[in-house]
Amino acid sequence: MNYRNEKIINAVIEKAEKVCPDSLALIGIYGSVATGDDYEKSDLDLLILIQDDNGWKLGTGFILDDIKVGYDIYCTNWDGLKYDSACHHAQLSKLMDSEIVYIKNQEAYEELCRLREQTKAFLCSEERSDRVNELIEKAKVSFANACLHEKIGQVRVDVCEAILSLLDAVMIYHGTYFKRGVKRTFEELAQFPLDEKFSEDIRKISKNGNVSELRSLAKSLILYAEKYTSKENEKAAPTKESLSGTYEEMYSNWRNKVEEAAVNNDAYSSFVNMCCLQYMISDVSADVNIGTYDIMEAYSPDCLKNNIRIYDEFLADYERLYKEAGIAVNRFSDVDKFYGAYVGEDDL
Repeated sequence: MNYRNEKIINAVIEKAEKVCPDSLALIGIYGSVATGDDYEKSDLDLLILIQDDNGWKLGTGFILDDIKVGYDIYCTNWDGLKYDSACHHAQLSKLMDSEIVYIKNQEAYEELCRLREQTKAFLCSEERSDRVNELIEKAKVSFANACLHEKIGQVRVDVCEAILSLLDAVMIYHGTYFKRGVKRTFEELAQFPLDEKFSEDIRKISKNGNVSELRSLAKSLILYAEKYTSKENEKAAPTKESLSGTYEEMYSNWRNKVEEAAVNNDAYSSFVNMCCLQYMISDVSADVNIGTYDIMEAYSPDCLKNNIRIYDEFLADYERLYKEAGIAVNRFSDVDKFYGAYVGEDDL
């Protein structure tokens, strides 16, 4: 460690002793200085772990005019480290790789070690797929913003946010995180079997000045990353336990509303209720192998009566799945029959 960096660390320690002696837990070094990737204009990235709000007094920013380098002395509390540990992003080097150079509180150091192990376990677990999905959804929100904004500057920011979320998703998907700086991004990506076009499109975005092309490139990145990180769940065969009640729910919730919409020539009502049916089909098919039913591909905006037919054809086919699973649709000729069966007077 050079004299300048050592002096900065000592300054933090000395100030802590003066203004908040019980706040500072430990100090670590991460980033280019720790990895050996630094150059003459590199700043110093520090993990300054504090244990209470007084510790925020240690934070500051400054510029050394003799070398024209700016420094950000930023503090981190346990809440911040625990958030990182939950892998909401892949910028985990501060948590995982910081070289600890000063320990004031040995218990805090031991807790940091436990948090690192916990993070490693999470990155090896199936739970990380939820984080990947969250990051993909976050990228989609950024893309939506890029489609809503018109000024090139804001669109660039939106698209950059989407890229960063997608990069985090790829890393977490592979059970790892970024260990080096932005300038090494593509080198870190090269360890994975990604299509070269993924990195090429990211580079194109950084050089592009056309709003439409930025949106198109971002869309391509999202679709590719979503497919790349998706896991096909092994769907279960339809069973009585997995399907019972779903036919009746699909019938009662929306079937007659679609019919009423056709009578009233109410396209909006027909559209919404058919979409609701599609939502439920998708929900069931996420876990159960019921086949593919693309109701909204067949949806008829011009002839609403066709939607009744589409609905009934689906129900007829779905009843076939019921029978294969050993389920009978819960039908009664009248309310008295229902009453008797429901209260147990008749055997079903």
